Amino acid sequence: MTAARKGSVKKRKAPTKKAAAKKNSTKKTDMVTTPNRASVAKYIAAVENDTRRKDANTLLALMKKVTGDKPVMWGPSIIGFGQYHYKYDSGREGDFMLVGFSPRKANTVLYVLGSLKDDDPLLGKLGKYKRGRACLYVNKLEDVDLKVLEKVIKKSYDATKRYWDA
Repeated sequence: MTAARKGSVKKRKAPTKKAAAKKNSTKKTDMVTTPNRASVAKYIAAVENDTRRKDANTLLALMKKVTGDKPVMWGPSIIGFGQYHYKYDSGREGDFMLVGFSPRKANTVLYVLGSLKDDDPLLGKLGKYKRGRACLYVNKLEDVDLKVLEKVIKKSYDATKRYWDA
């Protein structure tokens, strides 16, 4: 290097080390959606939209019939049936319902796709719905075939129960 260049070279500061994030792979994740003792009947009675309230009562009876489980509130707005414990290879673990639903303002959310494949033939026979990752969004129950929905609920419930050994 020439003398002129020697003086113009700036020394860089060594990067500071950030403290490593603590990994606690055996601890349960702090879930917001957990079972609680809130009244399912009071929650459904408080649903403002008449169609959603009527549909919620229909789904309540249907899911009780299919699962044989008592309905439980999960978080402030989900009605769940059954429960399983999951633990992923990453160490993340927690508890969740086997199936459930939530009468929301925009639509009713059905948590019934957790163990069904995207190409399940029952979904093609169900009727009008939108799909999420593990749920169905239904505007009103009259848009879907309730006999097919009953089969979807049963299939998902049984598959999830089997998969997680619940």
